[in-house]
Amino acid sequence: MIKLLEPSQTERWDKFVLATSRGSFFHLAGWQQVINQAFGHPTYYYYCERDGQITGILPLTHIKSPLFGNTLVSNAFCVYGGILASDDQSFNALKTQAQQLARDLRVDCLEMRNRVQAHPEWPHKELYVTFRKELDPDVEKNLNAIPRKQRAMVRAGIKAGLVSIIDDNVDRFYAAYSESVRNLGTPVFSKNYFRILKEVFGNRCEVLTVEHEGRLIASVMNFYFKDEVLPYYGGGVEAARDLKGNDFMYWEVMRRAVERGCKIFDYGRSKIGTGSFRFKKHWGFEPEPLFYEVDLVTAKQIPEINPLNPKYQLFIAAWKKLPLPVSQWIGPWLAKDLG
Repeated sequence: MIKLLEPSQTERWDKFVLATSRGSFFHLAGWQQVINQAFGHPTYYYYCERDGQITGILPLTHIKSPLFGNTLVSNAFCVYGGILASDDQSFNALKTQAQQLARDLRVDCLEMRNRVQAHPEWPHKELYVTFRKELDPDVEKNLNAIPRKQRAMVRAGIKAGLVSIIDDNVDRFYAAYSESVRNLGTPVFSKNYFRILKEVFGNRCEVLTVEHEGRLIASVMNFYFKDEVLPYYGGGVEAARDLKGNDFMYWEVMRRAVERGCKIFDYGRSKIGTGSFRFKKHWGFEPEPLFYEVDLVTAKQIPEINPLNPKYQLFIAAWKKLPLPVSQWIGPWLAKDLG
């Protein structure tokens, strides 16, 4: 039987996610609350139940935008998603439910963001990869495992006197992150979104900030799930480049994660051929393809809503020139539909 998630069932939902090998931080029920409160998009969190036990789950978000199209996504604002099921019967039931909903809503397409191919009959975007690596319990071995040139950057940050602090709010993080995102020509999310992430996920969501002589240099929001750490949103101010602030920041995330008992460092998603792709390769991480599989409903081809699409280049160039306060004011209105 397929049911829609109700607040009374979130604990059962999360227990299933935690017990399932392909479960990710982005399958947790808290994302429904985050998306509803921060963006107001309709969500459909389906689960399959048999003999009183949850046998599958599927989080879906409907984003309908006059600028960026009409899609049903698992899971929006997340790098991973898709169906989690303990058997083929539950998987197929949830897939059928999602396809029916997509047609009822008359979306352009239904998108499943899978780490492993789950719908070989659907086309998928050959655009994104993820970077994941096992951590050694010995901190020094992890440092020595970083390729020499990149390790030199980390040591330069240490030598410059950079220090990391765990912040209990998102204020400094937002200042560094929004400046970086503006410089990339991308609309920034609202500060309220990051406040909600911290409120909903508690100690699974942590902000690490890098200082130099008391001044903000860089900051990153990390997600913790099972024995994994995922630095998800991050950025630095102008001084970060000369002080190697971003290099030091990610090393500190890694170092602290080992001390916390984490065994996997998930560097997250990057587009092939971009600066962030090269940065992560320089850390000795190998890219793994992501299967963003798409069931075309009313669209004839996979929508290309990404910065590499040539039609967005003029917009990106103009956005980079915006004063930071203006980008912080206008950005959230656009970013809420870029899920």
